[in-house]
Amino acid sequence: MHNILRMSGNDPFSFEWNWLAPSGLSTKDFIAPSSFEFKEKGTFRTDDKYGAMSFLQILAPELNDRVLSDFLEMESNLVITMHIQSVDQMKAIKTIKRKITDLDRMKIEEQKKAVRAGYDMDIIPSDLATYGGEAKKLLADLQSRNERMFLMTFLVLNTADSKKELDNILLQASGIANKHNCTLIRLDYQQEQGFMSSLPLGKCLVPIQRSLTTSSTAIFVPFTTQELFQSGGEALYYGLNSLSSNLIMVDRKQLKNPNGLILGTPGSGKSFSAKREITNVFLITTDDIIVCDPEGEYFSLVQRLKGQVIKISPTSNQYINPMDINLNYSEDDSPIALKSDFILSLCELIVGGKEGLTPVEKSIIDRCVTLVYAEYLARPDPNKMPILGDLYDALGRQEEKEAKHIRSALEIYVTGSLSVFNHRTNVDITNRIVCYDIKELGKQLKKLGMLVVQDQVWNRVTINRAEKRSTRYYMDEFHLLLKEEQTAAYSVEIWKRFRKWGGIPTAITQNIKDLLSSREVENIFENSDFVYMLNQAAGDRAILAKQLNISPHQLSYVTGSGVGEGLLFYGNVILPFTDKFPKNTELYSIMTTKLDETKQD
Repeated sequence: MHNILRMSGNDPFSFEWNWLAPSGLSTKDFIAPSSFEFKEKGTFRTDDKYGAMSFLQILAPELNDRVLSDFLEMESNLVITMHIQSVDQMKAIKTIKRKITDLDRMKIEEQKKAVRAGYDMDIIPSDLATYGGEAKKLLADLQSRNERMFLMTFLVLNTADSKKELDNILLQASGIANKHNCTLIRLDYQQEQGFMSSLPLGKCLVPIQRSLTTSSTAIFVPFTTQELFQSGGEALYYGLNSLSSNLIMVDRKQLKNPNGLILGTPGSGKSFSAKREITNVFLITTDDIIVCDPEGEYFSLVQRLKGQVIKISPTSNQYINPMDINLNYSEDDSPIALKSDFILSLCELIVGGKEGLTPVEKSIIDRCVTLVYAEYLARPDPNKMPILGDLYDALGRQEEKEAKHIRSALEIYVTGSLSVFNHRTNVDITNRIVCYDIKELGKQLKKLGMLVVQDQVWNRVTINRAEKRSTRYYMDEFHLLLKEEQTAAYSVEIWKRFRKWGGIPTAITQNIKDLLSSREVENIFENSDFVYMLNQAAGDRAILAKQLNISPHQLSYVTGSGVGEGLLFYGNVILPFTDKFPKNTELYSIMTTKLDETKQD
């Protein structure tokens, strides 16, 4: 009531019950404004605000559920009040029957006039025929369709800083009413009664009512709209609810499984949505952020946030060591087993072949991994961290011919032209936000680079877990990771294990079919309780509708939708959202991927 009565918003509400007795004041003194003015017939003033009370005259026999939404989407302050009173069922039926009898009598009188005038008696005024049909349909609804009758008073309070602004707002509101075959009528000389009826007291002082059935009344009830607004300290903004225009604020950490997917066609706003979340995470939480960037789209934002961009390419002097390990790498006492599994995947990707590594080759690699890490694990020293060349040398000391085969396959990555991964790490991988830019890695190295980045992320997650800090990992163009068996298997492992280690992975992709290409990869979809779905292609829509049990109506929000519009899946809640980011900001110019809008340095 304080917010409605003091519409200027300048006076914060403060009240304690124990203030009443010593002050001699009542509760009204704490909520009432300094002055009211109801001297004009169509407007009033409270403090320094102008207001106008109107009622909605409903002329349409059937109403659209957009009526209330259109009013609420107005970019102005307004209060909508509905007083709804149930009518006794028998009384309502008798009233309708009496109206039908009156209409029939009027119809007979018109027919008599027609006979006397000498023209066809079936010709009667169209309004009479329409009202008669509507009355009989209403009676059938009340008697056989479990409908009830309600009397409703629909009041609209518009406010503004000046009379001119108020007139413009009223004109806009009238246009919305007319669009739905209704009329917004000013409450002349009843502004005070209307304003008092808008207060949450449950008392209507305006004797203007419209009879509606249950289904017609339900259109005006806004409480069926699902909302997502969490007030926790780490709740992030994800757009506006398309149905109610309310903020969507959620904390993914509160989900049973915070793993996430951002899905959409090219140009629908996938990367932009990921960047907006990254920015919010950086500003609001203390989480670390890691980005795998195959297209070089994130470095501008990361640099602006004073993060570390690691450009990995054959010509770069920035290096990441795939052999990096820390003592918390595994839950077991020895981290070697898990690291050995990663190096096996790495070698399998390098050696290639349809069958992959043979059992003998796997045993040789595992033996060599143990040998190359022995000195480092005995005395952990960054200067003793093994590199790929150490593994290459260890393989050379083995007697089996299979060792020579693996060593030959590794040669180009150790002493050849693709030796970018045969160096110790020489960049700051401890920065709070790190972006691995692998755009310039060629076709031979890109898959290898993605696998190495994922291992670096796992290293970071294990370190942060010991410090009780969460790690957010964003993988753009995720479908590239799913094309190779090794990177796909490692990705599935991330989705399964990250949660209990404090990791929150987010995949950004346009290819839904790749996510469902195998039963193993399908686990990524099933283990993601957060899905940010933008516009979808026709083929993908059909797959998603079946996979996520989306209704045809919900599917319409990702069918030909605009940029930044779609569906948000948060646990069991599905919400349509819209996210219109202001373009006249520095942040937008940094985050957009449109060439004509990209910030030029």
